[in-house]
Amino acid sequence: MEKILNIDGRNVKLKSTGALLLRYKQQFGRDAIKDIYRMDGAIDKDTDEIKNIDVLDMEVFYNLIWTLAKTADPSIPPPLEWLDTFGEFPLEHIIPEAQEMLFASFKSTVAGKK
Repeated sequence: MEKILNIDGRNVKLKSTGALLLRYKQQFGRDAIKDIYRMDGAIDKDTDEIKNIDVLDMEVFYNLIWTLAKTADPSIPPPLEWLDTFGEFPLEHIIPEAQEMLFASFKSTVAGKK
């Protein structure tokens, strides 16, 4: 799955493949699924308000977006260098767009057998 988002006036291609979770672990030494589900309880989905600041880790969001971008374009620089190329990086607009891609990388599209 691929999307192009406009971030700070630039079109940034994001891509989700079967290698996304491994690329995240290779780069950050952490399990992306565990990080995503830990964040699930941090924000109220109905109001978009922070409901548990103790589990909110913004670094996870930046890392996930970088991994989607790196999957789309292997030539992008390491995370901090890449993020420094943006004057603004509005996560509140980027995360909802990327969420479907993230979950698609580890959800099955095949119906289970009974």
